[in-house]
Amino acid sequence: MSDRVRCNCQRCTIRSLMGPGILIAVGILFLLDQVRGGHFSFGHTFPVILIVIGVISLASALAPADGHISAPVPSAPPGTSPPSSQNPFSGQGQGQGH
Repeated sequence: MSDRVRCNCQRCTIRSLMGPGILIAVGILFLLDQVRGGHFSFGHTFPVILIVIGVISLASALAPADGHISAPVPSAPPGTSPPSSQNPFSGQGQGQGH
């Protein structure tokens, strides 16, 4: 079994619908092509797939990320010090009148 933790926030839930949404759109386009005898050929209707991708991406971007679980930060190997959280560039170029 995998030790991977799955995020159940709305943003990740919507993003997980991308693959099934594309498969359903492609299936419907091929079905319409077969039923309508070429009026809905895939060459003319492929923009529908781009629209599905865009709608799902937009919905994911607009959804709140409340409760989002990010990937765990890898720990430092034993014997090394953890990286400093202090910005090494802080104060440089800010108000130093040369």
